[in-house]
Amino acid sequence: MTATSQSLNATQLRRAIDRVPRVSLAHLPTPLEPLPRFSAALGGPTVWIKRDDCTGLAFGGNKARHNEFLLAHALEQGAEMLVWGAGVQSNNCRQTAAACAKLGLECHLLLGGPPDAPVQGNLLLDYLLGATVEMVDLPLGPELYERLAARANELRAQGKRVYSWENEVVKPRAALSYALGFAEIMEQCHEHRLSPSAVYVASAGSTASGLLLGKALLGSDVAVRVVAPIRWPWHHPTDLAKTANQAAELIGLIDAAARPSWVEPDDVDTTLAYIGPGYGLPSPEGMAAFELLATTEGILLDPVYTSKALAALIDDVRHGRLPADRPVVFLHTGGTPALFAYADELMAGRRT
Repeated sequence: MTATSQSLNATQLRRAIDRVPRVSLAHLPTPLEPLPRFSAALGGPTVWIKRDDCTGLAFGGNKARHNEFLLAHALEQGAEMLVWGAGVQSNNCRQTAAACAKLGLECHLLLGGPPDAPVQGNLLLDYLLGATVEMVDLPLGPELYERLAARANELRAQGKRVYSWENEVVKPRAALSYALGFAEIMEQCHEHRLSPSAVYVASAGSTASGLLLGKALLGSDVAVRVVAPIRWPWHHPTDLAKTANQAAELIGLIDAAARPSWVEPDDVDTTLAYIGPGYGLPSPEGMAAFELLATTEGILLDPVYTSKALAALIDDVRHGRLPADRPVVFLHTGGTPALFAYADELMAGRRT
């Protein structure tokens, strides 16, 4: 397929992305469900939830979709080991360890946290899934990425065939999975005769970039509301747009003359207002959102990602920022194993 200035339909989008290697890991499509009691409690538009916590692969989450493209690329490169890293309770690392186990690859994780971090939540699952774990005293960000690259090079020098985290390689491929995810959401909305005003997501990377690309490629008027759980040391809208366009280039839909870009920074609706005390730390608003969904619908979020995105949705409903006559979709990107690492925060004020 050559680059085009015209929007695509879902079939054309899938055909374009089929050019990129992919392995099957996720249970797809995931359900799109109404939240009637939650919606009634808010008194605004009807809220639907896209259940990407149900993708399978070690308790589900958005990274199952990402890893279909990332691990296919690793296998294509002849890799025998992945070197990955993030925070000690990383959902990304947990699902990557699971994907490696499924595909017969070694997984070495560099996790930011103290050497005596309690083995619970995602960290426990990392070990159970067979990953080797190296604790490093570094926050998620450029310094950790530099350490990952150095460790990967050390292992290569020992003769290992390593696939490691490189933003320019990993992020656009992962974004393709959520360009498809956006198409999936829109098709399900059509089946339910829904015309949503917005999709809300907790993301500061590939998931958001993929949704933005899917929206642009399909010519959709549905807003993508990106609630960042972390403050990166770079400009969020510029980075998200760049990743979206790199993904489009991977599938032959970028051309300097016909279509130099699909997503511009000004197209990106992202907010840092719900990070709260900091990355990886629960916020009061997020905990209130968590409790409201759990007690009205029996659905659990995680305390530091999805709960904060739902807090943004609740805030927008209560301040009249969403049209009452159009539904809204909340994308649940998973992360529930991390609940067990935040028991004290979740139980604060509950014990009698």
